[in-house]
Amino acid sequence: MKKLKKVKGKLKRELGLFDTTVAGIGIIIGAGVYAIIGNAAGIVGNAVWLSFLIGAIVAGITALSYAELSSMFPRAGAEYVYARRSFGNRIAFIVNWLLVIGTVFSVATVSLGFANYLNYFISVPYSLAAGGLIILFTALNIYGIKESVTIANIGAIIEILGLVGIIAIGLPYLGDVDYFELPPGGHLSMVFMGASLLFFAFLGFESVPRLAEETKDATRTIPKATILSLAISTIIYILVSLVAVSVLNWQELAESSAPLAEVAEKIMGSGAGTVLALIALFATANTVLLMLITTTRLLYGLSEGGTFFSKLGSVSKRSTPWVAAIVLGALSFAAVMTGDIGFVAYSADYATFFTFAVMNLVVVYLRYSKPRMPRPFKVKDIFGIPIFPLLGTATCVLLAMTSGKDVIIIGTMITVIGLLVYEGLKNAKMVE
Repeated sequence: MKKLKKVKGKLKRELGLFDTTVAGIGIIIGAGVYAIIGNAAGIVGNAVWLSFLIGAIVAGITALSYAELSSMFPRAGAEYVYARRSFGNRIAFIVNWLLVIGTVFSVATVSLGFANYLNYFISVPYSLAAGGLIILFTALNIYGIKESVTIANIGAIIEILGLVGIIAIGLPYLGDVDYFELPPGGHLSMVFMGASLLFFAFLGFESVPRLAEETKDATRTIPKATILSLAISTIIYILVSLVAVSVLNWQELAESSAPLAEVAEKIMGSGAGTVLALIALFATANTVLLMLITTTRLLYGLSEGGTFFSKLGSVSKRSTPWVAAIVLGALSFAAVMTGDIGFVAYSADYATFFTFAVMNLVVVYLRYSKPRMPRPFKVKDIFGIPIFPLLGTATCVLLAMTSGKDVIIIGTMITVIGLLVYEGLKNAKMVE
């Protein structure tokens, strides 16, 4: 295997454990949780908390693999670097291709969600508000990592306080319902169906390793931040879900388009809806900023893959990957302007399953091909076998198989296009 080439410029290490952990929580806990609890309640009733717990365990298995890999390769390219060191350039390129496309359309979708909440307060054209947000945060992303993460962390803290507030005002209602009650005719398998849905509520932990080259003592800090962000988010999710089914019955939650807003309004009155709309405004904006920050670092890592991408490694005087930031911002802005982003969920879901399966297999591969390579963080073997990474691969394949025909078809099409792009660039000797 060839050694990775050095990129053109170095990033500056300015982030600590607090910065990276809060950034991880900020991506995981987005505005989506304010609606997804209702969808899950319609499937599992009062046992929604149990589905959250199972979803967290499934996500946690892969998070452990990311933690181990980030301790071995503390690089901004994260998934691209891990795959390249194990399975070569082709698989690494496809992983990056899927992740970047999924992020571009996710940024566009969440930006439009921000525009929706903004219009709760003032009337602004949706495309103008969403596009303006992307331009603003792209400029901030170029300006400086410390400034970007500081602002993102302020937004994340507001998100967290919003959910903690719901937990606090709902505590007196705890204990009045059966927290294992399922919908009529329900059975245990429904809890796992709910967990499959709620699995997506935990996505975001995988973005933390992309901050590795800007983090102090990254080989130890990044694994801790990855696991801590997922653990803290899990605790918040479970407590919020327990409060939600205690204040409203699961049928009301399932029928509501804004279930947590209804929970808050039942306790505090109609003014609570405005407060939650404001929190959701911060949550959507913050999610956009963090996705732009972390995926810019992924693009920066791609500069190691050949002359065609070498410019992505350009670093500004303030030690930020400015070319990668502009490319990602421009693609995201274009996606917003097209207005046709209906397949975003399918491309993002497929990218998640494919990437997570590959990352778990990378851990297994490196255990046997490079057993003596230093691993500051290592997932424990069972009887000498890397059971958890293998289990992580199996769960990702299972989720992919049950995710629907559209996800598989659209994801496969995007993968084939990516493969054709790679082969074209390779034949032109523009990538390795």
